[in-house]
Amino acid sequence: MTHEIIGCAIRAHRELGPGLLESVYEVCLLDELCRAGLSVAQQVPCDVAYKGRVVRSGFRMDLVVEDRVVIELKAVDAIKRVHFAQLMSYLRVSGKRLGLLINFNEHALKAGIKRIAL
Repeated sequence: MTHEIIGCAIRAHRELGPGLLESVYEVCLLDELCRAGLSVAQQVPCDVAYKGRVVRSGFRMDLVVEDRVVIELKAVDAIKRVHFAQLMSYLRVSGKRLGLLINFNEHALKAGIKRIAL
């Protein structure tokens, strides 16, 4: 499935290029994923369980595809450790096992895609 998701991201990036806001890429990638027939949820709340209670964290996963793959989008100069940590936290608290960190601020999108599995 990640192969199909990456193909959708590349199509969106080819159309838009680097340099736009993350929110623009999110809407366009959502469109590409839906056109590919994938089920996608956008801005999914990600609450944290702590000692038997739910803490409303305010975290929101950018996109969740087929209720299995978490996609964290960025439009930054470079992916940093904190971006990996953010996606890892989303995976851990959501119970999902697979995530893609995609930085659209690259001339060749392939260089901005990182796959993370728990």
